[in-house]
Amino acid sequence: MSTITHRQIDVTAHDLPLTCPMPSAKLWNAHPRVALALDGEGEAHCPYCGTLYKFKGERPKSHH
Repeated sequence: MSTITHRQIDVTAHDLPLTCPMPSAKLWNAHPRVALALDGEGEAHCPYCGTLYKFKGERPKSHH
């Protein structure tokens, strides 16, 4: 059985809302899908597989 290993994935506004694994992942069923919130630096870590997601580009404006 294949497993997701630690890695970094760059994401953009097109990828929001952010989940891991992402819908395009080949191993979509490697662990339960989890919603991820970007921190103030534009990063998020998956608690299951440790993948680091880094936001690239202009961040969308919040309505809050």
